[in-house]
Amino acid sequence: MRGRAADLACLVTGSTGIGAAVAERLVAEGASVLVASRTADHARGLARRLADAGGRAEWTAANLAAEADAEHAVAAVVDAFGRLDGVFSVAGGSGRGFGDGPVDRLAADAFDRTIELNLRSQVLVAGAAVRAMLGQHPRGSLRGGSGLRGSLVLVSSVLATHPVPELFGTHAYAAAKGGIEALAGVMAATYARDGIRVNVIAPGLTETPMSARAAADPETVAFAAVKQPLVEGFVSPADVADAAVFQLSDEARAITGQVLAVDGGWSVVP
Repeated sequence: MRGRAADLACLVTGSTGIGAAVAERLVAEGASVLVASRTADHARGLARRLADAGGRAEWTAANLAAEADAEHAVAAVVDAFGRLDGVFSVAGGSGRGFGDGPVDRLAADAFDRTIELNLRSQVLVAGAAVRAMLGQHPRGSLRGGSGLRGSLVLVSSVLATHPVPELFGTHAYAAAKGGIEALAGVMAATYARDGIRVNVIAPGLTETPMSARAAADPETVAFAAVKQPLVEGFVSPADVADAAVFQLSDEARAITGQVLAVDGGWSVVP
């Protein structure tokens, strides 16, 4: 049987946690995947695991907040697979190490570095990806395919719209994630007539290397058990991967400009 992502050529930014789970699921569903990460060992190791499992996978090391690296990552997909059908853009991270915190105690440098890591990187990847998609023929338009040029899924956070300041007082991070949602909305409107879809996944607390601090904090663990009752704690990266594959696949061909919260109930549970 053909998988849900059969024949898709995809770029996944990020090689651990959610990024790794999405890459694994895309390959399992028939996609060819190039993994881009600033950590070469992580990207190389993930691509090797995907290939060992029978998938078609490549990798590149890239600092995606650098314009040349973002352009290179997109070009590498086209060079490897002939086109770019899907982008899952999750590369980013906590700004706590830079000094991210409440705005009254937030230094300009901490803000800039957090925005660069979480928003600038997604803007640059999105721009390079859209340029590639605009320059290619719609996929399968002559043989019953979707007739679309491509799809992007950007990753935000439930914290962009449902803050919990007593536990997550990182204002620059929240601003970056809110910016991602605004970016996706205006991109979706701009490129819909070109056959390019843009959507967002907003995860809740998820089991990733980035969430290790939260997972070690009893108060945060107790919060997750109450606030994310559908999963009784932290969301699994596999749950996010399920949503990502749907959004990138032809099953979502009529969906664009939407934010899908994969948050175990956080955004609706009081």
